[in-house]
Amino acid sequence: MTQSCKKIALACFLTAVTIYSTNSSGQDVSASIVPASGAYIGLGFGANSTQFNGQQLQATGISTVSPAGTTGNAGGPPVSINMSGTNAIAPAIQAGYFQKFKDSSYLWGAKLSYSYMGGSTSTTDRILIPQFGTYPSGASFTGNAVATSYQKTIKNQISFIPYFGQSFDRSTIYFGIGPTVSQVNTKINNLIGFADLNGVRTDVSGTPQNFTATQWVYGGAAMLGGTYFFDSSWFVDFSYSYSMTQNKTSNYYSTFNNPGSPNSYSGSLIGSSTGTASIQTLGLTMNKLF
Repeated sequence: MTQSCKKIALACFLTAVTIYSTNSSGQDVSASIVPASGAYIGLGFGANSTQFNGQQLQATGISTVSPAGTTGNAGGPPVSINMSGTNAIAPAIQAGYFQKFKDSSYLWGAKLSYSYMGGSTSTTDRILIPQFGTYPSGASFTGNAVATSYQKTIKNQISFIPYFGQSFDRSTIYFGIGPTVSQVNTKINNLIGFADLNGVRTDVSGTPQNFTATQWVYGGAAMLGGTYFFDSSWFVDFSYSYSMTQNKTSNYYSTFNNPGSPNSYSGSLIGSSTGTASIQTLGLTMNKLF
């Protein structure tokens, strides 16, 4: 979490506590302009801080050397990739419903939110994946796969948050937990497979190749928020949420043909990547109650 997010989240929490402490005692439920129930829709934005965690990348190469016709393969354990966090402002839309419990200021509700986050990309440059290979004869060799960069982006996120809260004269506070689904994009740029053959560093796979994978992954989120009603129909909703995606594997496959002299190489590049993402969001929406 960035220092600015920490400060704003703390301010949000302290504001909610202050509202609660000043309004919870002796309030007249009937005097509140917060309706007893209603459906609403809102537009706004979210300030997102995203961190990609536990990123690992694995690569295997299978190649045939011509004219000898010898086939070899090389691979190794996954390597860890450290990624910096990203910050972005993203548009958001939400729709929800709430209802007060009978003769009470307490309420329950749920809201469905969508945020476009396509501008927030984290990039790690120069990826090196050590590999160890063998030929059918039993001879061994070493090598590595090299990529100019590894990129992760969360393009879209949808959340469904059931929540409980309390209403006051013109405001509410609430807390909720619910599921999320996020569209995660992974890019491996300009990958080449090299091998040390007879002491010579050799470009086996030839032309650099790009790999892309896009997946929808499940996750979960916790949310703390508050609303302020200008009248019985319009209100502003301010929230802080922390969400995390599941760890899901993306798989990659491509063929290559690298003609040369005295040897040519052809074969397959096979790989996978894993990792999660944690997202902290400060959201602000203007909402219309129906």
